[in-house]
Amino acid sequence: MARKPRHLSPEERALWDSVARQAAPMHKRGKPALGAESPSSSAPKAPASPDTAPSERFDPLPRFQVGQKADPKRPDDLLPGLRDRLRAAPVAMDAKAHGRMTRGKLKPEARLDLHGMTLSEAHPELVAFILSSQAMGRRLVLVITGKGRVRDYEAPMPVRHGVLRHQVPQWLGLSPLREAVLQITPAHIRHGGEGAYYVYLRRSR
Repeated sequence: MARKPRHLSPEERALWDSVARQAAPMHKRGKPALGAESPSSSAPKAPASPDTAPSERFDPLPRFQVGQKADPKRPDDLLPGLRDRLRAAPVAMDAKAHGRMTRGKLKPEARLDLHGMTLSEAHPELVAFILSSQAMGRRLVLVITGKGRVRDYEAPMPVRHGVLRHQVPQWLGLSPLREAVLQITPAHIRHGGEGAYYVYLRRSR
C-alpha cells in the first residue's frame, strides 16, 4: 500500500527556508537571454583599487618579446680586461719614467719566470724575488707568467685563461708585497707582452 506524501509542518518549513538562504549554489545561473540586461550590467564599473584581491582584478600580461629591452651594444664582459684595469690605474711613479717603461725603453734589472708553475709553487717564488730585489736596490723587474692557453674541457665555458697571469697582480697588491711595489704595468711586446709584467719597486728603507 503506497504511503501518502508527508507535508512539512510550519516549524520544519521555517527551518528549511533558513538553511536554504545560507547555502551557496553549486552551479552558476545561465546567461540572460539576448537583449536582456541584468540590473548591474548597465551601471559603469568602478576601477579596481590597489587593495582589491588579485582574484577580483583582471590585469592581463602585456605583450612582449624576449630581449626587447636588451642593449645590443653593451659588451658581454661586464668586468674590464686585466690589461685595461692595470693601464687605467693611477701613475704612482715618475711620469717620464712610466712613459719610457710602457714603451719598452727601460731595461728590467732582473726577471722571474713563473711560466709552467702551479699557484703553490709560484707564490713563494714571487715573494722571495720581489723582497730580495727591493733589498738589493733594484727598481724595475720583470715577472713572466705566460699568456695561458685554452684547454679542451674549458673551451665551452666563458672563463678567463691564464691563471698565473691573473693571480700575480693580486699577489703583488697584497701584503707583504704591496709595501714593496710602486707600479704594475703590462710589459711591452719586446719583454713578453701580455705574458709578463713590469714591476716597479719602491726604494728600500
